[in-house]
Amino acid sequence: MIKVVRKDNIITISGHANSAEYGKDIVCASVSSIIYTTINALKKIQESSIEVEDNGSMTIKVLSEDEIVKALIENMMELLKSLEEDYPKNLNVKESLYVF
Repeated sequence: MIKVVRKDNIITISGHANSAEYGKDIVCASVSSIIYTTINALKKIQESSIEVEDNGSMTIKVLSEDEIVKALIENMMELLKSLEEDYPKNLNVKESLYVF
């Protein structure tokens, strides 16, 4: 199961979806697409808006109070929650709201 945990300004993504064999796992591909599209957009808009560590599990630290940054992070979380509704055995999203 992929676990996404958002606490304060830290988002951690870990685990494996295991919904299909390697290379055919649509849950894993969807999560990766959502995460990397958001990271790439944030880096293009404001390079210093986030810090990303990817060493088996991924940690995204949100460093900016910018409204666009907030909107992109909220969009990412909503997309992940929507995917979780369709694949609850493969994806778990937990979130505690934060205010900068």
